[in-house]
Amino acid sequence: MPPSPLDLLVLSASACGGFGYRPDQPAHLEPTCLAAVALAADPAQSAALASAMASLEQHRNSDGSYRLGRGRPQAVWPTALVLFTRGVLEHPAAELLPIATKLLAVESKVVRSDTSDAGDIDAGLLGWPWAEDTFSWVEPTAWACLALRAVGQGTHPRVQEGLRLLLDRAFDHGGANYGSRVILGKQTEPIPGPTCVLLLALQGVDHPRIDAAKGYLRVVADKTADLETLAWIKLALVCHADDEATQLALPKLDAKIADSLAFEANQTNGLGAGPLRLALAALALNTAARNPFKLTDAPQVATHAVVGSTREAAIDAPTRAASESTGLFGKLKAKVQSFLLSGTGAIRPLPVTSAVHIAKVDRYDAPLADILSKQFDHFRPHVPVTGKRVVLKPNLVEFHRDRVINTDPRFVGAVIDFFQREGASEVIVAEGPGHWRNVQFLVTESGLGDVLRKYGVRFVDVNHDEPVKVANVGRTTGLEYLYLSKTVLEADVFVSLPKLKTHHWAGATLSLKNLFGILPGICYGWPKNELHWRGIPNSIVDIALTRTPHLAIIDGIVGMEGDGPLAGTARHVGAVVMGLDPLAVDATGCRLMGMNPERLPTLALAEQKRLGVMKEAQIPQLGEPIAGLAQAFEPPPGIEKQLIPAGK
Repeated sequence: MPPSPLDLLVLSASACGGFGYRPDQPAHLEPTCLAAVALAADPAQSAALASAMASLEQHRNSDGSYRLGRGRPQAVWPTALVLFTRGVLEHPAAELLPIATKLLAVESKVVRSDTSDAGDIDAGLLGWPWAEDTFSWVEPTAWACLALRAVGQGTHPRVQEGLRLLLDRAFDHGGANYGSRVILGKQTEPIPGPTCVLLLALQGVDHPRIDAAKGYLRVVADKTADLETLAWIKLALVCHADDEATQLALPKLDAKIADSLAFEANQTNGLGAGPLRLALAALALNTAARNPFKLTDAPQVATHAVVGSTREAAIDAPTRAASESTGLFGKLKAKVQSFLLSGTGAIRPLPVTSAVHIAKVDRYDAPLADILSKQFDHFRPHVPVTGKRVVLKPNLVEFHRDRVINTDPRFVGAVIDFFQREGASEVIVAEGPGHWRNVQFLVTESGLGDVLRKYGVRFVDVNHDEPVKVANVGRTTGLEYLYLSKTVLEADVFVSLPKLKTHHWAGATLSLKNLFGILPGICYGWPKNELHWRGIPNSIVDIALTRTPHLAIIDGIVGMEGDGPLAGTARHVGAVVMGLDPLAVDATGCRLMGMNPERLPTLALAEQKRLGVMKEAQIPQLGEPIAGLAQAFEPPPGIEKQLIPAGK
């Protein structure tokens, strides 16, 4: 008889008794919380449960919040999960009160109506953020409402407003994503994860959008074999099983979860069932005997926004996250460090060469590894690979079978093959999408998982990787520090593998914009909107200056034009672009799309900060000439004039 998910979960505990997102990772708050809730079902696991709870307490702060001690201090969102966990375990009310009080005091920013991208939501509603002093999002708001309802705070005005926000964010046709239903006039799409947590928080609420969300999840359940998605759907639907269609779906879900668990338990390339997925599977398969997510209180959803004195009374002197530099000494230290870093930027040496090689490649079934090797002949002396650990960062945002959104898996496979031939000691593929938390689902659905298995390559989910605090070299965002992926920082050779695409905010999304994915979502949330709010060019340049790729290779065989990076259309170009200077590579990519790179704010700022060069006369063009492959891409709507080359 195969081991149960609970048995496998116990075996995946970290040395400190908690649970990481991966078995080899130190404990994190979210997987430890879910593991503790699952372990509580079995009295024989009392020792493991006690160790998990002791691990959580190492991350408790004096204000009642729980934050990853080695993570970003502003990332307060795990507090709700700890409150829920301790409530499920029936900890004394006196111990729960300080946590609940702190959670109620965590406010989000309210989006001003004149700056909101979404005109179909109530932007004035107050929910909960991923990180303090940022905006409301569905998942942290849902967890906060769920936890507070579970510990008897369901009638609090903040909870009522939070539930109203969740209903406001849900789609009429079913489901929810992390934020708005409409962005720049385009309908966004629901995502299973936030939809499930939203439904858990909205138990007992009667609304057409609840029924629509259930229908959406039933459709997803029929189509997917992803363990995490199936487990969350089961946990959500079993709490809303008041209709025949949902009741009939539940036994099928159990069978699919068992099958997916059996498959993932044997995966060893970073795509197996880690502690979080094991905990969810254990919980989902045990709901008939015990359902810790089932709420018994009567929800009260306000019929109007909680404003004015009501909100002020509900929140007693909310506390904010401690600044990274407090007090006179801290501020002086920050100013000195900022001055030194700005001086370093002014004298930053340009890349050893800004040459860019363009290869003509018409098909993905061409001998790509051989072509890449010939391109690399021009750069090999500057990027030693033999015996080195190479980390590849593709562009993996969402998956739709009819769109060319991501770096093609066949292209990623060819790059893996090429670096393995070059003698790399290890090749790792790492990505942290801003749209989907469940990147394992994207890897599998896109076909990248099959490529990784073929070449024996490990995948690292950057969103849940170990965060490392590093000084922000650029400082254009106003952030003193950035929290980056440990896997990316420790790479001997770091390679950006973007898709040749337009972008409705950045103009183009190439090797520099691709770096958004090296910041863990556990520090910045999903969809990492805080960085957008601080300025997309600023954020991109800060990240690139702090962790500059050693090599950039653009998949331009088939690109995307128009309303990129998600809703554009395919455009065949037949080009692979390679270079050491990421700015020169991106400028060349723009020229291949018929865009003037000097009109893109991101690239202009990158040039100013000496990330590289972008003027055509400064870039030695190798291989195919730009003119031979350049096409006039349809620009993103709304910024056409910005991108049209001068004189045209």
